[in-house]
Amino acid sequence: MKSEEIRKKSNYLCSVCREENIYNYKGLEVHHITPIEQDKDRVLDNYNLICLCQEHHKQAEIGKIDKDYLYLLARQREDD
Repeated sequence: MKSEEIRKKSNYLCSVCREENIYNYKGLEVHHITPIEQDKDRVLDNYNLICLCQEHHKQAEIGKIDKDYLYLLARQREDD
């Protein structure tokens, strides 16, 4: 399953929390940086998926976390 793959590649940690040196492994969800309805071709694109805790997922959904920042974190995960 793709969501499990992204969680595993993220070491089962929220990517945003990890950048802040917080190791949060609770309530993890996989977020589509570019929503599916905006680009169906990216639904399974690893560079468009990021592991977030519930709080950061909510913030990302309403635009409180910059998409470019999320893309950077996803790219770093994939390029490691």
